[in-house]
Amino acid sequence: MLLDTASLYFRAYFGVPDSVKAPDGTPVNAVRGLLDFIDRLVRDHRPQHLVACMDADWRPQWRVDLIPTYKAHRVAEEHEDAPDEEVVPDTLSPQVPVIEEVLDALGIARVGVAEYEADDVIGTFTARAEGPVDIVTGDRDLYQLVDDARGIRVLYPLKGVGTLQLTDEAVLREKYGVDGRGYADLALLRGDPSDGLPGVPGIGEKTAAKLLAEFGDLAGIMTAVDDPRARLTPSQRKRLTEAGPYLAVAPKVVRVADDVPLPDVDTALPHAPRDPAGLEQLARRWGLGGSLQRLLTTLAVEPG
Repeated sequence: MLLDTASLYFRAYFGVPDSVKAPDGTPVNAVRGLLDFIDRLVRDHRPQHLVACMDADWRPQWRVDLIPTYKAHRVAEEHEDAPDEEVVPDTLSPQVPVIEEVLDALGIARVGVAEYEADDVIGTFTARAEGPVDIVTGDRDLYQLVDDARGIRVLYPLKGVGTLQLTDEAVLREKYGVDGRGYADLALLRGDPSDGLPGVPGIGEKTAAKLLAEFGDLAGIMTAVDDPRARLTPSQRKRLTEAGPYLAVAPKVVRVADDVPLPDVDTALPHAPRDPAGLEQLARRWGLGGSLQRLLTTLAVEPG
């Protein structure tokens, strides 16, 4: 099981009241909410391995170099020479280091790699996996990894993590008309304002799905653009031709990397904390209470 950790703690932050605080009054709603999420996921799915995948770089420069608008609207610049900084709620940012410390003390593998997003870490773990993989994320971009033949599915939270959409190829075909492999091409053709991807003007989701059904993939569509016999309308041919420079670089930006240099970590689900004393100290300082105790109880259950 691979967790898109930031996606989940954002959901926890907005789903758990900020009246949930540490003894010193610091909000810990994201921390406790994430622990509750992990507890529910482990209880319901009993993974043998669990990795909390992190954004070491939420907006890698190599993606920005290819498409400068990539996630540009999420950047807050205090002044002209300020570094890029993702806009996050003021009371969430201080909770992220606490989340990291708690995961480390629990012994839950936590992996982020410089110059890569969590999606890329997930993509690489998935590519290397020898068995089924459940990816837990609120980010539809990772639908591109769904692969029935390899048992790879996305668990997409609809409400907390108690109600999950188990996304396999049948779900993707019903909702989008493509399988996992085709989802990245669909996304880059239609565009994604939330990621600053312009897409091809005039080519929406339904048209993109029809083009992919007709021509197979993006390469097939672009071959058709140069073939006067191909069944494209004049406006489609014109729009795709004009979008050529974007379409030449978009695949590298949209498709998750599968060759990230991952560190050597023990991904086995822990059944006891790695650092019990440190965890106890964190629990007292941050008032983690029942959320942590429930997770510890769940982790202690050996697979039977």
